[in-house]
Amino acid sequence: MRRRSSNSAGWRSSTNKRRGESLRFDEFGFAFTNRREQKLHRCHDYSYPQLSSVRVKELCELLSYWNGASFICKSQIERFIRMGIPPSLRGRVWKCLLNLDGLRESSDFNYQTCLSEVRGPLVDLGVSEYGILSAIATLGDTQNDLGLDQPSSSEPSYSIDEITLFRQIALDLQRSFPTHRSLMGQSSEAIEGQAKLFRVLIAYAKYNPQVGYSQGMSYIAAVLLMQLGEEEAFWALTALLDKSKYLAELFDLSLTKVQHQVKVFDQFLKHRKAQLSKHLDSAGVLSVHFVMPWFLTLFTSLPCWDSVLAVWDLIILQGLQAVFRTALTIIELLEPRLMELNDEGTMLPLLLRVPVYVAEYTVLISALWKTEVQDWELKCMNSLVLDESHHEPETEKSENLQDTSSNVRTENKTQNVSTSGGKKTSEKDTVPGGMSLLTRVIHVVQRYLLSPLGQQGVEEKCSQTPVVPRHQSPGHIFWSRTTASFTQAQVRSKRQSKQKSNGHQPEGQGSSGNMALAPVTGKKTAGYGKRERCEQTFKRSATGSVDKLAQHCSNHSTSNHARAKSHHRLRIEKSSVNQNPYSNPVLSSSLWSSTLPQSSSTTHSSPQCTSASQSGEPMKTPNAALIRALSSRHQTGIPFRNARESKLI
Repeated sequence: MRRRSSNSAGWRSSTNKRRGESLRFDEFGFAFTNRREQKLHRCHDYSYPQLSSVRVKELCELLSYWNGASFICKSQIERFIRMGIPPSLRGRVWKCLLNLDGLRESSDFNYQTCLSEVRGPLVDLGVSEYGILSAIATLGDTQNDLGLDQPSSSEPSYSIDEITLFRQIALDLQRSFPTHRSLMGQSSEAIEGQAKLFRVLIAYAKYNPQVGYSQGMSYIAAVLLMQLGEEEAFWALTALLDKSKYLAELFDLSLTKVQHQVKVFDQFLKHRKAQLSKHLDSAGVLSVHFVMPWFLTLFTSLPCWDSVLAVWDLIILQGLQAVFRTALTIIELLEPRLMELNDEGTMLPLLLRVPVYVAEYTVLISALWKTEVQDWELKCMNSLVLDESHHEPETEKSENLQDTSSNVRTENKTQNVSTSGGKKTSEKDTVPGGMSLLTRVIHVVQRYLLSPLGQQGVEEKCSQTPVVPRHQSPGHIFWSRTTASFTQAQVRSKRQSKQKSNGHQPEGQGSSGNMALAPVTGKKTAGYGKRERCEQTFKRSATGSVDKLAQHCSNHSTSNHARAKSHHRLRIEKSSVNQNPYSNPVLSSSLWSSTLPQSSSTTHSSPQCTSASQSGEPMKTPNAALIRALSSRHQTGIPFRNARESKLI
């Protein structure tokens, strides 16, 4: 079996060698082949921009004093990536952005020492990295022998896991860029290129056993070897696969990480392109069918290689965010064509083999820089996927419980209970996994706002806002003053009505019949004070909206009642003034002051007193000065001291 496989491998290598000598290659190293002979269509008409010599000199100066921690250097290198990196300087740009020198110095891993340790088992197996085709057959036979547990003369220095790793890497080397000069055929350049790729992948599997080797790594390592040296390509692969900024969330042994990121992109596509996402679902095209190859190979399947390198420039600059950005850009460019198709057999090949008119540099890269993807969007979509994954075990438990309950119900043969079980199953379908995307985004935002950090920010904002006491509000003070003034007017009007009902006027009183200037005894004053305090106490207790409305209505009715009485007394006063021209004009103003608040009554009555004094009207009473003083005392609200003053008035 081993002899037959080795003969077929030798015939295949000689055929590839003769074919490789007659091929022509483009500027990036890809062969000009017929469409029938190649599995993947490559476009050799490149449209990337050519930088001027001045710009190239500026880029060389920037790379000479490069500082990865400097914001100015990063902004300048982003400007050059927008303009287009020259192919001759792309390796230096990647080396500076990934900080390969610092990563090599900070690590204890030695690349050459690792290779010397790996060559021991390979020599024992009779396999060399320079003969990949023969190594595949030899490793397959050895793996079968170890699987059958056949006895051997000496204890082997290799394990079944190492043989499986060697064979898987050797198989993937034949699939990685079969039309590129460094990996195609059996030429000296191709044999050396395959050996370099084999050593880089083996060294990384030994460097990080937790990740090891998985599908897609051979494409990434091959692209790095096209731009960098062998050891530099190893450290670049280490930087890309180990740092969380880049591809650490894509590669692992079981491919669970890339499946999770595909789900995140599926939610992101529903968020950005809801109509297109529904159309793809209706046609039976799942995101995992085309997004996973894009992510695992970092879009190296695009037909235009200048566009692939420009996408890689952006990924090395921005990280995983640029991967989502590129995938969204491709789908947006294919959206008009996809909406016209309704069959999975026509839609999926269009997504797996992107047409040249979409992948060319002038179309894809210009649209890529216009597409914006924010970090918070990806975090929200990631949280949604995690929520769905947490709800899946709960739904499985509920399904099991419902199955058991349905079995019990069928044993009891009760139809009503079975219908209620159907209702429960309908309620089961409404788990949070079936909620709309907008509802789940709202839940994620609410969870963020209700986090301890969010609550702390809200408490700080609340502590900065001043708290105004309720009893010091201007409206409250205005209503209390108005209520007090209306209560005083009501008491005065009642006191005047009582004195008028007695029918006895003191000596020296005018014909107007005003009782507002009668002396107030101590008993009445005390009663008035108690009533005012009761009114104010009731005012303070009325804090609700209903109490305020009732209080406003009572105050309004009281003021209307007092004003009606005051208008009636004004009519009587005018008639008395016409009959007795020597009556005091100040008394009429006192009636108006009784219907107004205390503050306004003093301001309105004082001008009337001054106008009466300045008019030069003769006072025919003998004690004019005393009467003027007493009337001013009445305007200021000071009580009379004895009955003599009241009699003079």
